[in-house]
Amino acid sequence: MPRALISVSDKRGIVAFAQGLAGLGWEIVSTGGTATALRAGGVAVLGVEEVTGFPEILDGRVKTLHPKIHGALLARRDRAEHATSLAAHGIVPFDLVAVNLYPFQATIARAGVTLDDAIENIDIGGPSMLRSAAKNHEYVLPVVDPTDYGHVLTLIRGGDIPLEARRELAAKVFAHTADYDAAIARYLTPGGDALPTRIGIAMERMQSLRYGENPAQRAALYVTEEPRGMRDLAQRQGKELSFNNLLDIDAAMAAVAAWQTRPACAVIKHTTPCGIAVAASAAEAFRKARATDPVSAFGSVIAFNTVVDEVTARAMADLFVEVVVAPSFHEEALGVLAAKKNLRVVELPVSRAIGALDYKRVRGGFLVQDAFVFDGSERGWSVATARAPSDLEWNDLRFAWAAVASVKSNAILLASQEMAIGIGAGQMSRVDSAFVAVHKARQQGHDPAGSVLASDGFFPFADGVDEAAAAGVRAIIQPGGSVRDAEVIAAADRHGIAMVLTGTRQFRH
Repeated sequence: MPRALISVSDKRGIVAFAQGLAGLGWEIVSTGGTATALRAGGVAVLGVEEVTGFPEILDGRVKTLHPKIHGALLARRDRAEHATSLAAHGIVPFDLVAVNLYPFQATIARAGVTLDDAIENIDIGGPSMLRSAAKNHEYVLPVVDPTDYGHVLTLIRGGDIPLEARRELAAKVFAHTADYDAAIARYLTPGGDALPTRIGIAMERMQSLRYGENPAQRAALYVTEEPRGMRDLAQRQGKELSFNNLLDIDAAMAAVAAWQTRPACAVIKHTTPCGIAVAASAAEAFRKARATDPVSAFGSVIAFNTVVDEVTARAMADLFVEVVVAPSFHEEALGVLAAKKNLRVVELPVSRAIGALDYKRVRGGFLVQDAFVFDGSERGWSVATARAPSDLEWNDLRFAWAAVASVKSNAILLASQEMAIGIGAGQMSRVDSAFVAVHKARQQGHDPAGSVLASDGFFPFADGVDEAAAAGVRAIIQPGGSVRDAEVIAAADRHGIAMVLTGTRQFRH
């Protein structure tokens, strides 16, 4: 009788997998909560303590670190001396190991996590079992990914499992444990030490793509174990996602993540918003975001930070878009969107990337930084001008500061009634971005008079403030920190503009 060792933290699909193995005549050995779940599913289970003759100790820290487990994993079937040792010590070999690890990455991503919580979620026995099985993959099938359960059952039903398939599963194990250890190393590196001295990045190819940014470039989507990341993307309908679609999807969900309690919508073109707004409902947020620049909204990616309902889906019915992405969709909304066969409908969790690192490729290496996370706490904010913002201006300034964080390079955003009405991006000077934002607002029929302005970086000269004043802007929010801050503030006072300094830059290159 073949024997499987199953011990998982992520229990997705594990009962059905074990049922499939049992139905094929396999004996199942398991531990703790996994054994309980399998027994509840009607699977006969042999407890690991029955195999080792030793109970779990130290609050479960030690349960599988035993010769009767690792001898059963590492024994080679082609060596007589190994068979003799197994027989002498009463060890029954394993033929499959299905293990996934304590959720360390998910634990440290939680707000307020303590060091003790993080340490307790560092798995020891799991990686040891996986690596033993992967090393001995010629005889022991290592399974670390729940999405592989169906594939593995198919392989087993087919008889002899090809060595190539075994090697692929082993490679996935080592990539998984390398990524896991790298996350632990990053977390434990003292804050004063900046970033780790060495970084290992383990990624799995999730999807091959038709091509990259251009048809001559090969491309694929590779994913890490980062919680609520691209690994959790689910396409509900539409054409195959492209390289550029995926870039825009990521930018779009980052843009709406700044608002955690109010419906937000972002309209994205070339990874930067051409429209963004918040409202009392997803449908109204979409209408406002589209109104920022209805022309540029054609062929865009539209993102929501909340569920898309039927009303919202119908509000988008007359607009051609490439992708709609949200954490979830009502079935009625999916029915409406299904009328557009080529429209890509994607579910992706909202994530704020707390504790994550951001990588940018350069020749022969990577630039690494902490991933940007919007901070709406208002710590360090101050009113720098003689006139303070009115209550209505304060409301729009808060919105504009959150919205401009997702706009790239010398970003200027004009806002009114919690929607962007003009966006200037990608310019070589900040005054040019201010000019573009005003021009785009007027081009689409918005009056910038009475609006507020947000700038992702400081004003190096007063000319940007003069440009805003000429358009009728009444309040500005910006980081401050220029050697000419006094001149910039004086210009705002001269024009009767209220100016708030945040002390924090939000520039994106």
